[in-house]
Amino acid sequence: MNSSDVLLDAFGRVPELVHGVLDGLDGADGAVDARLTARLDPEANSVAWLVWHLTRVQDDHVADVAGTEQVWTAAGWADRFGLPLDPSDTGYGHNPDQVAAVRADAGLLRAYHDAVHAETVRFVRSLDDADLERVVDAQWDPPVTLGVRLVSVVGECHQHAAQAAYVRGVLERTGR
Repeated sequence: MNSSDVLLDAFGRVPELVHGVLDGLDGADGAVDARLTARLDPEANSVAWLVWHLTRVQDDHVADVAGTEQVWTAAGWADRFGLPLDPSDTGYGHNPDQVAAVRADAGLLRAYHDAVHAETVRFVRSLDDADLERVVDAQWDPPVTLGVRLVSVVGECHQHAAQAAYVRGVLERTGR
């Protein structure tokens, strides 16, 4: 197993987590299931926001290091979601009103995530161990290498997928 294989395995676990969170949250007739946008308190993130955000971050960061356009804009996902946000917005630093503005059904969230995952896999498969040493952000000390950036993205995705699962679990246990 080489470094690319390890990264593929780590990224490959994210869709399993995302699908697990979204399964069963498909609203009737394309409506958004209320559990997707419910928040545990007015300052908290919703399941929809967490899944959208982790996918936007993965899309943004992988496209940046791959030198490609984000799936969000290149494949028309920004238009399909129709959110009142700038197309470059990944959710970082969102306030409660911006979190509330992220409304999407489970099918749309799942499909966008799967499209981003496919691009991530395509890019990671193209890498060899030497590629992971390339500096992608010299503004940090030490500078951030491609390998470190990809591990960071994996960590962010796993963290937010776990948060989404937790929110869904609390909502289901409290009957909300």
